[in-house]
Amino acid sequence: MTARYPDELKEAVEEGLHHHFPLADERAAPVVDAMRYSLFAPGKRFRPILTLAGAQAVGGDPAGAMPTACAFEFIHTYSLIHDDLPALDDDELRRGQPTCHIKFSESTAILAGDALLTEAFNLVAAVQTEDSGPAIAMRVLVEMGRAAGLQGMVGGQVVDVATEGPSVDRTTLEFIHHHKTGALIRAAAVCGAILGGGTDKQIAALGRYAVNLGLAFQISDDILDVVGSTDTVGKPVGSDENNRKTTFVSMIGVDNSRQAARAAIDDAMAALDEGDLERGILNELAEFVLARTS
Repeated sequence: MTARYPDELKEAVEEGLHHHFPLADERAAPVVDAMRYSLFAPGKRFRPILTLAGAQAVGGDPAGAMPTACAFEFIHTYSLIHDDLPALDDDELRRGQPTCHIKFSESTAILAGDALLTEAFNLVAAVQTEDSGPAIAMRVLVEMGRAAGLQGMVGGQVVDVATEGPSVDRTTLEFIHHHKTGALIRAAAVCGAILGGGTDKQIAALGRYAVNLGLAFQISDDILDVVGSTDTVGKPVGSDENNRKTTFVSMIGVDNSRQAARAAIDDAMAALDEGDLERGILNELAEFVLARTS
């Protein structure tokens, strides 16, 4: 059975992204065009959906978390643009279309990523503060900054680049996954719960759910790089092996990796039991991660 994806929230995110896309002087058009090209490429909108689902899970209104949800997609898109650059993964295809630096130029891609990252924080500081108040918005900014920076995504990317090859052990591999991918996923869920008015217990439980969801998400990525196809995945497959990257698949094989992903999802669902959370969409996201083909 195909896992259901929360398309109603995805459609809401698409509308939110168009509404909150930053305005700029027409002289900045080359970078704005690159930002639009990458941001509005076909995507799952997994992180902003998780923000909206986090707000709903604690009994809040998802619409009230939309500025922050969009900010997380800005940050995620910036990270993809920069990951694809020749200095890092040197990929030419992303989401089924030429990567930003191939479509435009390296310098334009770098600036487009920089702009999306900066505008994400501006969106929370300006719009979310107005909607939710400065105290709540500040909590969101702290979580977002920690997840995007050295304690999160950037820190994981640094270790990933520095430890390429077969010498990576499982502890280091999990560190990379938890930071490079999982930190932003965790923050997206936690910020949704904060904006939805969740209790400390609910926020902590949702954080544990998202940590394990993020691990399963990255293990699924590792699997798809081996068993997926470029047409369905939307980017070149086999790149991990070509770049001599250690992954769960290269370390423990496809079948054991699937079991590891299942175990992470089981841990995610156990966390929800501890937090008195509405599980509908969170269940759907968990099952989607296990069943994903792209």
